[in-house]
Amino acid sequence: MATAAEPLPAELPLAGGRQGASVRLHPLLTGRMIGPPAWFLREDGRLAWRRAFGVGVPKRNWLEVPVQAFLVEHPGVGPILIDTGFHPSVAVKPTQNLGRLSQFTFKDVKMEPDQAVSAQLREKGIEPADVKVVVMTHLHSDHASAIAEFPEATFVVSKPEWDAATTQGEFHGYVKRQFDHGFDYRLLDFDDPGASSFSGFGRSFDLFGDGSVRTVFTPGHSEGHMSVVVRLPDREVLVAADAIYLRRTLEEQHLPYRMADEHLFRRSLREIRQYRKETPDALIIPGHDWEAWQELDPVYGARE
Repeated sequence: MATAAEPLPAELPLAGGRQGASVRLHPLLTGRMIGPPAWFLREDGRLAWRRAFGVGVPKRNWLEVPVQAFLVEHPGVGPILIDTGFHPSVAVKPTQNLGRLSQFTFKDVKMEPDQAVSAQLREKGIEPADVKVVVMTHLHSDHASAIAEFPEATFVVSKPEWDAATTQGEFHGYVKRQFDHGFDYRLLDFDDPGASSFSGFGRSFDLFGDGSVRTVFTPGHSEGHMSVVVRLPDREVLVAADAIYLRRTLEEQHLPYRMADEHLFRRSLREIRQYRKETPDALIIPGHDWEAWQELDPVYGARE
């Protein structure tokens, strides 16, 4: 699948690193939707797929889930995003941006115009053009929806994720027009000798060379999924994204219904659990857990 983008290998460290730097983290809610519980926590049985797609499950029993992004304030780099959340147009007509299949995969989408990341940044005095780096955990449409809002940024994506997104289509969660722009895409190859282990994770990259923002390879949900570890002044935060939809996935090792690769998903889950064991004070944020989302603070980390 040809794209307007011509991605290049990431040359690390990216500019702006500052020795010993810590960051501030702002969780950003860009919208909500609902889904059948068995989609997030799969059930057994011959007809389990029906419950995973909500067949025969009253909507009052479906789970409300957040669609999230994160603003990272780095003292040397400036504003960084982790994922982009929903595009502003989703507040008006979801199918226009999220694709034809979204009417089946994204149920009861709720988004207000001021929930778009670009609008939330402006409320904080940050223009979208000021965002220097966007780290994409993966390119599924609820995470990559608003890429077009940040044309001045460098987008960091794993190489296997880019390969999957540009060879697969909507049935696999990718909407080409969301990322089909001539932007600055930089690919991380976790098979490269430059990748190193970090805590419980077998492969990681220190993006700015100062330990403040690390990508860790957590494939399985998608072929190139990665999570992000950021260093606050007093603790670490793991933005796990869809490597764990819910806290129950982490606590009970209860897998979701659909994964690109179940073996890799299980391996990534083991690594997250090992990270938690080695870093018990870390905050671990799952990708689509409404209860966990409601417990988050508006901002983490003090200004330097």
